Amino acid sequence: MAEKLRSGYTTGTHATAVLVAALLWKLEKRVVDTLEILLPKDVRATIEVFREGERFCTLKGDNDDIDVTKGAHISVLLLEEMPQGLKEQNSSELQIGAFSLSIWAGDGVGVVTKKGLKISPNHPAINPVPLEMMHENIQEIVKKQALHLHAVFEVKDGESIALQTANAKVGVLGGISILGTRGIVKPVSSSAYIDSIETEIDVAAAQSQEVIVFTLGNSAVDFAKELYDEVSIVEIGNFVYDASERLQKHNFKKMVFVTSVAKMTKVAQGFKNTHNRFGTIDFCKVKECLKDELNIELIDEEFVTLKAVLAELDAQEKKAFVELLSKKAVEQLKEWFVELELQTKQLEVITLPSGLKKEIEW
Repeated sequence: MAEKLRSGYTTGTHATAVLVAALLWKLEKRVVDTLEILLPKDVRATIEVFREGERFCTLKGDNDDIDVTKGAHISVLLLEEMPQGLKEQNSSELQIGAFSLSIWAGDGVGVVTKKGLKISPNHPAINPVPLEMMHENIQEIVKKQALHLHAVFEVKDGESIALQTANAKVGVLGGISILGTRGIVKPVSSSAYIDSIETEIDVAAAQSQEVIVFTLGNSAVDFAKELYDEVSIVEIGNFVYDASERLQKHNFKKMVFVTSVAKMTKVAQGFKNTHNRFGTIDFCKVKECLKDELNIELIDEEFVTLKAVLAELDAQEKKAFVELLSKKAVEQLKEWFVELELQTKQLEVITLPSGLKKEIEW
């Protein structure tokens, strides 16, 4: 039997937990080491917290999703006076009756500096859903208080963790973002990665970019940086269709897709996600394509990599095959764009390592 995959909770859930713990101590002198947090959709989570001096802290648990914030040390400090020595920012505000709370980004929590994100520039990179969770979970504690407090959130080594994310590229500086749409990190859902793709697309649109560039693989990123503004380049992992779907609310004039010949083959064969767990290249189709459309017959050969196929072709045959592959890939992308009713009507694919380009417009 396959091992059950582990879920976890988002940075937003953990930040909410330490805020609740800090307010319980501040207003009721109650010390807790575990508490129940209400998440969206009426789900509840039990989070462990602890105290370090005046700060209330938690460690973000492990899970089986792709998540660079596993084990992150998240804390909050409550103050009655305006905090000093923070990076330049405007606070986010929570209001509950006569109680108000100013929320600040301390060390390791980023500040938004560009338009296009869910939070406006110069505010802490704490997204709307976590802020709503905080509002919901502290209501009973503060509803009878006529008081204004300041909450300074910190993430230990948050600036280093942020180097593994796209934060700097999209204009979140000084640390990680406090994220989450449902409070739960689902294992192998890749939802966080897709959210990151959507954020980068939104920022590119907000910067008035006419061309959006999807790259798949490190070589594709390096290639694209030689030709395009970095803000327009989005590394989409294997999520070709999901990334395209995130273009629906924007009006980019053109999408450029850059990847290797092997991944382009998968797109040409209709793979919406090019990860191997969604299937491998159909080499029977590759051989049929070579025979029927290019009159190149590979007899008695069983292939398991595209590299092996290309090794059987001479330079002219290889060029013809990549051109045909690029043509089929761009036609497949067009089919998906039409299906998704995207406003973008111009496509270009660039197949590496040759750099061969194929365009289509409708």
